[in-house]
Amino acid sequence: MITSGGQCPQQRRSRRRSLRRRLLALCALGAGVVVVAGCAFHGGSGNSGSPGAARTSVPRAGSTASGAPAAPLPKGNVRIAAVGDVVMGTLPDSLPPDDGASFFDPVDDLLTGDVVLGNLEGTLATGGSSKCEYIEGPNCFAFHAPPSYAHWLKQAGFTVMNTANNHIDDFGAEGRRETFAALRSANVRYTGRLGQITVQRVHGIRVALIGFAPDRGANDLTDIPAAQRLTARAAKMADVVIVTMHAGAEGSDRTHVEPGTEYFLGEDRGDSYRFSHAVIDAGADLVVGSGPHVMRGMEFYKGRLIAYSLGNFTGYKVLGLGGTLSTSGVLQVALRADGTYVSGNLRPTRIVPPGTPEPGGEAIDLVSGVSEDDFGGQAARISAEGTIRRP
Repeated sequence: MITSGGQCPQQRRSRRRSLRRRLLALCALGAGVVVVAGCAFHGGSGNSGSPGAARTSVPRAGSTASGAPAAPLPKGNVRIAAVGDVVMGTLPDSLPPDDGASFFDPVDDLLTGDVVLGNLEGTLATGGSSKCEYIEGPNCFAFHAPPSYAHWLKQAGFTVMNTANNHIDDFGAEGRRETFAALRSANVRYTGRLGQITVQRVHGIRVALIGFAPDRGANDLTDIPAAQRLTARAAKMADVVIVTMHAGAEGSDRTHVEPGTEYFLGEDRGDSYRFSHAVIDAGADLVVGSGPHVMRGMEFYKGRLIAYSLGNFTGYKVLGLGGTLSTSGVLQVALRADGTYVSGNLRPTRIVPPGTPEPGGEAIDLVSGVSEDDFGGQAARISAEGTIRRP
């Protein structure tokens, strides 16, 4: 039988087999490709990573499926730089001068590393319909910068952007499509869509990145068992696993990690403490947070660093400024090829009106203080110069 598309069932099966072979080949390459959960290279559903499990129970990329030694891990360190929310303005009237070309100039020397990560708070699109057309009330915000701005992200040093957040769907399916196309065109990877594991190869070391949020279309932050399974799958296919989370209630007074589930405007914004520990149990080596629009504390759990929120990095004419809302920073971390923490620094930045970043500010004092308050003996020890040490 010929279908309306002009292909018989045998032809469709043949095409599906061919597509699957191509996907498996991409998985085997692992060099900067975006991998969707379910690819056979992942090796099944993986270890569920119960909260009390030891990290040694998670087979890494340098082990066989049974956990026995395999090929030795690559040598060297992975240098990571991470920031919080990035908003470069929104069409039609809230855009920076010179079409954004110099937007990151004051801080681009801080955005250096093998992996440079930010949370893209909004879309890079001109099409689609704003969600605010059907969401009533004063609390609807929809952001879309020109797709060409993806090249300024690349120029500033970003290698990957998280899209697991509550703004990637601001302009619907068309907004998402244009955003992902713009990032691909600029050679900036992205992560955070449902089932997505993004792999970046760094001088022989495979780095997997996964984004989570309590939002439609993203890896679900509130489904912790599923988050553990996806993280364990990433740990089997990569040497280093970085998890990003867009979690927690918003506001200038939300600098502390609250126990249990946090809510904002009636929405479940996840239990960031429980989530972070669970994904480290499952194989994550670094957890980087955003979402509250303020910086939060840092702790070490099983030797792995958790930065609960890096706040706003930029917010041109669309985000609130002043005090903690303008306090920001760049987290710089070095990890060994097995994910072991080597060193870290917090480089303070601030947002100046109308929403551009510059070096300086109170990030070190803020994060050091709330870390000790919230995590006690597990808190990251942050020196006056921003050096981050284990407790």
